[in-house]
Amino acid sequence: MNSCIRNNSSYPKKTDTKTWRKISAYFNPPAQYKNKYGNYRSPLLLDNGDSVKTIKDWNKRRREIKEKWMNIIGPWPAVITDQEFEIIDTLKRENFYQYRIRFYWTPNEQTEGYLLIPDKKGKKPAVISVFYEPETAIGLGNMPNRDFAYQLTKRGFVTLSLGTTQTTKEKTYSLYYPGIGNASLQPLSTLAYAAANAWEVLAKVKDVDSTKIGIVGHSYGGKWAMFASCLYEKFACAVWSDPGIVFDETKGGYVNYWEPWYLGYYPPPWENTWEQNGYTTSKGAYAKLRKEGHDLHELHALMAPRPFLVSGGFSDRPERWIALNHTIRINRLLGFENRVAMSNRPKHDPNPESNEILYDFFNWYLLEITY
Repeated sequence: MNSCIRNNSSYPKKTDTKTWRKISAYFNPPAQYKNKYGNYRSPLLLDNGDSVKTIKDWNKRRREIKEKWMNIIGPWPAVITDQEFEIIDTLKRENFYQYRIRFYWTPNEQTEGYLLIPDKKGKKPAVISVFYEPETAIGLGNMPNRDFAYQLTKRGFVTLSLGTTQTTKEKTYSLYYPGIGNASLQPLSTLAYAAANAWEVLAKVKDVDSTKIGIVGHSYGGKWAMFASCLYEKFACAVWSDPGIVFDETKGGYVNYWEPWYLGYYPPPWENTWEQNGYTTSKGAYAKLRKEGHDLHELHALMAPRPFLVSGGFSDRPERWIALNHTIRINRLLGFENRVAMSNRPKHDPNPESNEILYDFFNWYLLEITY
């Protein structure tokens, strides 16, 4: 049995707590989208055309999906499991400690970020926050409502804030392994791999409960968090803030997976990157994925039965439930309910209301539930 599928008895029954009452509605599609599956190819069909009917069937299908995606977007080097954070400096802020840290997130590249630990004894759940740079998430940036790490730490979580600071300054944005001129992985695969290495080093922190580590990101960070959590099953849960959870060339610069720093990598120089429109002009893996009929709902399926929340905005409107219904269907086959949620706001940017749902989601699945 796949390690991320636990016996249903290991999950507690939902109880009528204040937190659950606040978030329960977000696990239910609107009536017009309930049990609608659209034109997406069902993840419950094996490569040979047979239908998935049992957990054993699903484990086989899950391997097929992951292997196919990894072959297209680039298989990872070995995950780094034998390192610890190097502490660069320490600062006491409010009710937590802020550590500037360094570690290898790829075999040939170190990064710096921030580890925030509440001033409270005992093991605690943790969340990795990913974005263009690590300062915004710890409350030191100039973009409002993106301080996920800071807010979660004040609520009792250990948090690790990471970002692609140098490549953002250079406007190449992502990670390229082994280098930008000869990358063997699509950049989103490299970002997911870096997050897996971050999971491994964070899990060694003595304050962290390694069974309860989630990941969150907005927009660029939402894409990063989605690929990381779907491809690395040690993440207990995830929140993806308006990343564009399916391919959609109509959303312009928001759902732009064809860009060379996402799934359309080719060796630079890059031209007209923000103006390209889908697989007709793109290079790299994006064109292959589109032409072969793949979409991101196949990645969502790899989350089952781990919980995730789509904090939707401009990119991810309520009609995205049509794609999410496929993962709901898989969870039901596995014996699970309330594992797929979506909230919606009018604009791309997070707001206080959408963030409160995000924090309550992590509270419920990482703080209040005991497995």
